[in-house]
Amino acid sequence: MLKSKKWLILLALVAVAALGMAACTPPEPELGSEENPVIISFVPSADADTVLASATAITDVLSEKTGLTIKAEVPTSYVASIEAMCNGEAHAGALNTFSYVVAHERGCADVALVSIRFGSPTYSGQIITRADSGITSLEDLKGKTFCRPDAFSTSGWIIPSIAMRAAGVDPDNDLAEVIDAGGHTGVVRAVYDGDCDAGATFVDARSNVAEELPDVNDVVVVIETSPPIPNDTISFHPDVPAEVRDAIVDAFLEMASNEEELAILEDLYSWAGLEKVDDSFYDGFRQMLEASGVDVTTFIEE
Repeated sequence: MLKSKKWLILLALVAVAALGMAACTPPEPELGSEENPVIISFVPSADADTVLASATAITDVLSEKTGLTIKAEVPTSYVASIEAMCNGEAHAGALNTFSYVVAHERGCADVALVSIRFGSPTYSGQIITRADSGITSLEDLKGKTFCRPDAFSTSGWIIPSIAMRAAGVDPDNDLAEVIDAGGHTGVVRAVYDGDCDAGATFVDARSNVAEELPDVNDVVVVIETSPPIPNDTISFHPDVPAEVRDAIVDAFLEMASNEEELAILEDLYSWAGLEKVDDSFYDGFRQMLEASGVDVTTFIEE
């Protein structure tokens, strides 16, 4: 009986000590404070340093408008952008369409805003080649080298892969080589220089290098254009408090309605505006993937 009482006393002391330690543990700093900044991940659709410079200019304005400390980060790939959202390294993300769909399927992202370009919340992709390549159709891509921006690029790989399969070209087996060119601009340059026989980008990524390569539209031609694709997003992790999310969304919309600040958005991803949407806006894209036999869950790493 005495031993039992001693054990009970010992357990009680341990419990009291544990409670005391828990009480002494400082609470996590509030999200948006200097100690716990809001991290927004921006996909590396172009050179990472260029994207980071533009993204930082945006988060500086967002910080000023919201009173929150907001920082930009540019992961090494589109997949890394998804992982940043899903492993807690980022609270929000400027995710391209396919990355958003995958991240949402994993429970890591809810869309808040869609980008507007040329007055539309949708865009198209294109498959390009040199005018002197002899390639005039998707069937001609068999045995050729193909440049893509990233394996998770919607217009630069996911949709072109669907189009190739529909034309009887297996992108996994029929292409001589698939090369990641480090962004849409990189694809255009690689095709222009002859480093790749063909490639895929958004319409019309050639304009990004028109100043550098004035004859790019003559040298690099389009052989295929995709159906409309929903534009890229501003998405938030579901755990982000509503007041933080709403403040950032409102600040983005203020930027889009201010001519001087809109220029900062345009400098990053050629955004000409932003609109509020919910996840259902991407259901048509999901249906297109499903009809083409693309299973989003196969892109999810547990």
